[in-house]
Amino acid sequence: MYFDHLNSLTLAIFAPILVLVGILGFVIPANKNLTSGATPYNLFHIGFGILGAIIMLSGYEGAIRAFNIGFGLIDLYQAVASFADLFPKQHFKWTRVDDILHVVIGIALVAIGVFGK
Repeated sequence: MYFDHLNSLTLAIFAPILVLVGILGFVIPANKNLTSGATPYNLFHIGFGILGAIIMLSGYEGAIRAFNIGFGLIDLYQAVASFADLFPKQHFKWTRVDDILHVVIGIALVAIGVFGK
């Protein structure tokens, strides 16, 4: 039960952060941004942040867990895609900071989601 709560708490914190990161990507000048700041990447963060918020507000634990696991796997894929020159690297223009964040956040989200059963 604790981990079910942890899934909800994680998404309640993570979804607004995704939206904020996407917005800041448009606001922070490229030369001052440690992360990509590419328009498609910012829109990706905003879109998934809104989706995560909707899922979190639904209160459906299965969907909340699925989002955490799914987004964690997407983050891990992005780290691999960055190193292996896979889609959508040319659009998202990841930095090494993005790569590190994708690995750390991806592992954390998958672990929280998987152990939340």
